[in-house]
Amino acid sequence: MGVLLTTEGLIALLTLSTLEIVLGIDNLVFLSIVTARLPPEQRPSARRFGIALACVTRIMLLLSLSWLAGMTHELFAVADMGFSVRDLVLIVGGLFLLVKATMEIHAEVEGEPDGENGARPASSYWGAITMIAVIDIVFSLDSVITAVGMINNVPIMVAAILLAVAIMMLASNPVADFIERRPTLKMLALSFLILVGVALIADGFEFHIPRAYLYFAMAFSAGVEGLNILVRRKQERAPVDGE
Repeated sequence: MGVLLTTEGLIALLTLSTLEIVLGIDNLVFLSIVTARLPPEQRPSARRFGIALACVTRIMLLLSLSWLAGMTHELFAVADMGFSVRDLVLIVGGLFLLVKATMEIHAEVEGEPDGENGARPASSYWGAITMIAVIDIVFSLDSVITAVGMINNVPIMVAAILLAVAIMMLASNPVADFIERRPTLKMLALSFLILVGVALIADGFEFHIPRAYLYFAMAFSAGVEGLNILVRRKQERAPVDGE
């Protein structure tokens, strides 16, 4: 604990926390999409529980450093390209994101049968939480390995994860509600998940696409959509103002 309170420890904590928060953006987007199919009263608790479970899995990864290091060892090779456990996890996780995002886009575009009272068919509560926890392992795998490489200090890494998770807890409901209220933003978020899925698959094949490129593309698109929202609001108010 003494190391954490030093200047070097605080800088390391701030650096790792920022890394975890930035890399948690895609996790928040996925969280919003998955919980959107739950009944409204279950969504906040599902988000909190899913993030808490994800926090536990990240800390467990950190506490098994030798096993984590073994995930980067080559298992087999195909056409002179080696594959490790990490590569396989990234490829499978990326494919899952592609399928999930494509199915959600299809449901948004084509529509789907309504349930009772015109509501969309609800997802399983525990199924959604399990999905959140599993995909978080895929999202966090590289960040945890990077953290171990940057700072070989478990207390600082655990503190950074807890701090990042606390911020995600606070941001999850506002982000999810904001996306759910705006269909065009939801489509944008689903497209972002497809980009992340492609990046994960590429990482699995040792072709690294910097996440900064993806986040810049998403931020730029979100900025353009924000301007569109402002224009639509102005147009909606125009007739009223003219009366």
